[in-house]
Amino acid sequence: MANAKQALIIGASRGLGLGLAQRLASEGWSVTATVRGDAPASLTEAVTSVASLEMNDLSSLDALAEQLTGQVFDVIFINAGLMGPTGELDSVRPEDIAALFTTNALSPIRLARRLVANLQVRSGVLAFMSSTLGTVTSPDALEIPLYKASKAALNSMVSSFVNQLPAPGPTVLCMHPGWVKTDMGGPQADIDVDTSTQGMVRQLEAFSGRGGLHFINYKGETLKW
Repeated sequence: MANAKQALIIGASRGLGLGLAQRLASEGWSVTATVRGDAPASLTEAVTSVASLEMNDLSSLDALAEQLTGQVFDVIFINAGLMGPTGELDSVRPEDIAALFTTNALSPIRLARRLVANLQVRSGVLAFMSSTLGTVTSPDALEIPLYKASKAALNSMVSSFVNQLPAPGPTVLCMHPGWVKTDMGGPQADIDVDTSTQGMVRQLEAFSGRGGLHFINYKGETLKW
């Protein structure tokens, strides 16, 4: 494993984060994964190491950055996110909106600012788990407008972040994983976790070294902002 590619997966306790960590490990990558609570055995058995992280706690972000000092990754994938409130907009509590946008749009950027220096120069890829629902003209999923808005906000925040990085910056991806059969996607979704993660890993490899910001899906197709 000394010469294995190195990946850091943020939010890997279940769903797509867990699937990504397992996929990369199965393909020979050395994987560091973060979890909020207890790590499932299916994760600890697959990856090289597991770290604790509370995305919305600045001291936790600082602690992870300190823990990773000196480590260099080929890929950092920031996956953590919430569906958030889904009820009638007039009944949504302000604190729930704050939690949604903090988790989905603000905390990923706070973490990326701390970890971008841990990427391989030129060839490193920084990826954020976005969604095609973040496209502001998307007519889909009108029943979850706050989630859609949080992903649009993430895309905007990523763009601002990338434009503040010194050259040469890393490749940065806002990645739509597809509509996936997970707890969030539901059983009626189009594809399974294996299909999604296999495609995403192929894109992480294909976009290495390209530089710039790209909004793509798991097939590598460019999406509208």
